[in-house]
Amino acid sequence: MKIDKSIAGSFVLLVLMASLYRIMPGRPLGFAPQIAMALFSGSVIANKKFSFLMPLASMLISDIIYQLLFVLKLSPIQGFYEGQLVNYLLFVAITVIGFGINKNKWTHIFAGSLVGVLFFFLASNFMVWIGGGLGLNGQPYPRTLEGLDSCIIAGLPFLKGSLYATLFFSTVFFGAYYLLQKYLSAKPAKA
Repeated sequence: MKIDKSIAGSFVLLVLMASLYRIMPGRPLGFAPQIAMALFSGSVIANKKFSFLMPLASMLISDIIYQLLFVLKLSPIQGFYEGQLVNYLLFVAITVIGFGINKNKWTHIFAGSLVGVLFFFLASNFMVWIGGGLGLNGQPYPRTLEGLDSCIIAGLPFLKGSLYATLFFSTVFFGAYYLLQKYLSAKPAKA
């Protein structure tokens, strides 16, 4: 598909909307579009260098907004924090997972969504555990199998929200892309 100004503008709008949705107060734990966006951009954007731009830009914009709200004492959530680079690297890896998704096969999209969510959940919880992250009791997780188990169990509410969000937003992103492709292919070419 040829990228014109309206499609590029749509991608920019998508990044901004996803960024704003991520910081929306009261959204369910883990229910955000960024994993689906990373999978989508990895699958759909032909220039693989640019495919990393959408999810990373969305994360960065929302982190900047979070930080501004935190500084203004309007949110308890910091936008910039220790270990943040790990999350960005995990989204790079999820975008690479998207490279293997055939954008025209719903089974690929569904399987890729499951793999992306499970990868992020397991890798991010492992990094919290190994990095001495704090448990629900405010103490670091012990670096034992029981500590890892506790860390993973504490993250289960995020897994559920992330799975639902990724399936929902993957359906929206890939479905809209499919409809756009159909529309553009049915449109008569200009002479």
